[in-house]
Order: sequence, then C-alpha cells, then structure tokens
Amino acid sequence: MIGHRILCLLLGYVFGLFQTGYFVGKMMRTDIRTQGSGNSGTTNALRVLGPKAGVLVFFGDFGKAFLLCMLVRLYYGSRMPEAALMLMLYGGFGVILGHNYPFYLGFRGGKGIAATAGILCAFLDVRIFLICLLAFVLPIVVTRYVSLGSLIVEAVLLGLWLLWGRGLTPPPSAAYYAEGTAVMACVVALAYWRHRANIGRLLHGSENKLSFHSKKEV
Repeated sequence: MIGHRILCLLLGYVFGLFQTGYFVGKMMRTDIRTQGSGNSGTTNALRVLGPKAGVLVFFGDFGKAFLLCMLVRLYYGSRMPEAALMLMLYGGFGVILGHNYPFYLGFRGGKGIAATAGILCAFLDVRIFLICLLAFVLPIVVTRYVSLGSLIVEAVLLGLWLLWGRGLTPPPSAAYYAEGTAVMACVVALAYWRHRANIGRLLHGSENKLSFHSKKEV
C-alpha cells in the first residue's frame, strides 16, 4: 500500500510541474517570477499580465490538480474504494508540491491555491464546492485581499473534510480517513507557510489589494 501512496504523490508532482503562469508569461515575453510578488500563480499573473492571462493561469493550475485527482479517483474507486479519496489527496498534495517547487525552475513556483481548488472539485460534492467558493470570494469582495480569501478557504476546506469527509463517495475507511485528514492538514499547512509573508503584511495593514487593470494582452 505504501507503493500506491508514493506513486500518487510522484505522479502528482509530475502534473504539478506544468507551470501555467511561467509558460503564459513566456508567451508574452515576461517571466512573472521576476515581477510583482515573484510568484508564478494566478494572483501575480493577474497583476503583472492582466485579467485574461490570470484566467488562463487559474484554469491551467486548477485543471492539472483536478485531472490528476480524478484519474486517481477513477482508478482506485473500483479497485480500492476505501482508500480512493485518501490516495486522491496524496496525488493532489503531489500536484501542489510540483506547482510550488518545480525543480527545473529552481524550485520557485506558486502557492498552490488554484491547485487546491482542483482537489476540492474532485470531491464531487456540491456542498463543499459552494461553501468554499463563498469562503474564498466574500473576503476578497469585501477587502480585495486575495491572500485573505486564500487563507480562509484553506481553513474552511479542512473543516469541511473533518465534518463531511466520512460521508463522501466512495466512503473512506476510518483508518484511511484519519490518514487523509493528515494529508489534508499538510496541504493547508503548506498553503499557510507559502503565505507567511502575506500574513505578516495583513497583520501590519500593508498587504497589496487586488486590482483588475489589464497590463498586457494575451
């Protein structure tokens, strides 16, 4: 069983290596890792490259996590249903690691929020999707701090897993649910670690607010 965990984690890392923000930026003759926050994720793409590029980056990063998680879910759902969701989380965590720390870019990537959204949607649970959507969007609408919405939705996702994880399909066994909880906690902890500078700026009132002014054309 350890081999299945390692396989899902490694496959996830490979999927995560597709750095949408970096590639979209290169198409526009820009390395977004040298501008703005130096991050290759959606928010920096929005600020540096504009809304159209930001949308492309979001769906690219979302899609790689969603696709990998669904492949794991479909493969193990019929073979090891009691472990399928737990293995899906291993795969999703691997995607985030590949996205955040791509070896071929000096381990400088994104922060994994769009990829986490892909994991979330792979649960195929409308309740979790809608609650997390509200938890992400409302803080941004009110404050225009994307980082605040990102931090809140990560915590909410972990809470919803704790609340409803045993009732998801296919239902995990008690042992695999507990292990899945540990993996989910790692996902959230890594997100908070990657946002540590943002947290400091939020506490000091100096965090950058979201702007929708277009910078470049895709």
